[in-house]
Amino acid sequence: MTYYNRLFTLVLLDAMIVVTAVFLSYWLLHPYDEIPAFALTSTLILLVCHYFFTAYLKQYKKAWEYASISEMFNVFRATTFSIAITTIIQLYFTHFLYMRELLITWILYMVMIGCSRLAWRVYSNRCIKQSPNKKRTLIVGAGSAGTMITSQLLKSSNIKLVPVAFVDDDKTKLGLEIFNIPVVAATKNIAQVVEKYKIEHIVIAIPSLKREEINAIFSECTKTCVKTQIVPSLEAIVQVKVSINELKDIQMEDLLGRSPIQLDDKGISEKIVDSTILVTGAGGSIGSEICRQIMKYNPAKIVLLGHGENSIYAIELEMLEAYADTIEIVTEIADIQDRRRMFQVIDHHRPNIVYHAAAHKHVPLMESNPKEAVKNNIIGTMNVAEASEASKVNIFVMVSSDKAVNPTSIMGASKCLAEMMIQNKSLSSYTKFVTVRFGNVLGSNGSVIPLFKRQIKKGGPLTVTHPDMIRYFMTIPEASRLVIQAGVLAKGGEVFVLDMGEPVKIVDFAKKLIQLSGYNVEDIGITYTGIRPGEKLYEELLGEDEVYANQIYPKIHIGKPREVNWDAIKDIITTYDVLSEETLKERMLDLANYRKVHKIPVT
Repeated sequence: MTYYNRLFTLVLLDAMIVVTAVFLSYWLLHPYDEIPAFALTSTLILLVCHYFFTAYLKQYKKAWEYASISEMFNVFRATTFSIAITTIIQLYFTHFLYMRELLITWILYMVMIGCSRLAWRVYSNRCIKQSPNKKRTLIVGAGSAGTMITSQLLKSSNIKLVPVAFVDDDKTKLGLEIFNIPVVAATKNIAQVVEKYKIEHIVIAIPSLKREEINAIFSECTKTCVKTQIVPSLEAIVQVKVSINELKDIQMEDLLGRSPIQLDDKGISEKIVDSTILVTGAGGSIGSEICRQIMKYNPAKIVLLGHGENSIYAIELEMLEAYADTIEIVTEIADIQDRRRMFQVIDHHRPNIVYHAAAHKHVPLMESNPKEAVKNNIIGTMNVAEASEASKVNIFVMVSSDKAVNPTSIMGASKCLAEMMIQNKSLSSYTKFVTVRFGNVLGSNGSVIPLFKRQIKKGGPLTVTHPDMIRYFMTIPEASRLVIQAGVLAKGGEVFVLDMGEPVKIVDFAKKLIQLSGYNVEDIGITYTGIRPGEKLYEELLGEDEVYANQIYPKIHIGKPREVNWDAIKDIITTYDVLSEETLKERMLDLANYRKVHKIPVT
């Protein structure tokens, strides 16, 4: 029903109610008498007063299917004020007060107006709720979020979910009913509740849960093979923005088992506001998220540098749509392997901070193309670093990988040597050179998630290299925040590492992703393909010779600089093109693992 149709219906209904209330009151008191002429006058006066006060209190704009106590109180106010004004006018003109008639008129009038409004809500709650096409839904959490979501589900005709039970770990709520829906058990009994109440959908409505608690509840939900969704955040509850339209599917990010890193907003703002920022690899998954995070701190200019025109165009378009009026956004299509071009770009823009995210990251591909790893990850990094140094950039932050620790792959070795080069630069440069190191990034271009999702879409099986392979995982926003925070903490030469919690078995990761997609592990299947060239069963975030005991910022650790054989690194840079691939691999891995290979004790 449109607004104007609804308004016309209410106005007509109210006119009928007012006329009925006036004449019914006279008939009840004087059943055998004729209705006096002044009753018509009283009816007109009451009707005008009713329309005035109802409009003034915005009662015609209320969605009565969501009526609450406040709406009913406004009905009382509108009817009472209308009767009061009518009484005063009648007394003024007739000099006589028909008290009983007015009192009964007021009672009838108020009751009928209130009932007409409540009938709207009763119809909404009863008729819509009983739709046979709705899925029987279990609400996990009988707190404020759970009751808000339940209330909206009961009132909505568009969402095909109907709540039939709550589960909650608060023992004082067990056995109670909320909106006539029982709180039936604790969260550990979700599987039994699903079976008993024939549940077809689960909503986790406890936004204050920690990651490990979400993980535990989700583990119970996965025993049921029922689709599970979750409310978005605690902030949404505080701002009264939780909506049934904002329920989201549980993502792997929700199950990482730790709280996300919190930024030092004041310190970051001081560094970035009104500054010029350059991001290499700006079109990649990490680089583009770094750009999004930086823009929140109002730099004067951001330079989006990348080799792929399509990805750079995409992030430029996104930035322009949001910030074109406030921040200068510049794109540079350039290859970091082109030394002359790097000096030209950085000298032209004179950035205050450079975030170097451009790199080749795919382990098996770099095993097959070791010279490309040297050209891009080592020489490319050197080009950007030396161009930054020449232009007196304040801070240079290089994005690295946990594969740079005791590397067994060419990709890891190339990142390790790039780290050493950056550490060597920090010894005598005006520019503060630092490195940020993290593990596998969920949802990035090189992440295992896109592969697993494609395999699930095809019906499986998922391919895992080894049943015992473990990895550290973090989200793209977390990785980007760490990079930005490192720029604030930088003194020069540090390797910053995020406290990434406990590592996760890839096979367990695969099983959870299957369950999140609404399938059974047995239906999709998992096969083991064997460890690929360059891969390790487990990754490390800090080597033995790098470990510092102190934590310099919540959830951020710092590794002390390693010994750097700069002459050996330069020799690889100058000779890589004439070396055979096998010789190049051997020299890179030997140099990256020099202390370990030559059994030099840690001091």
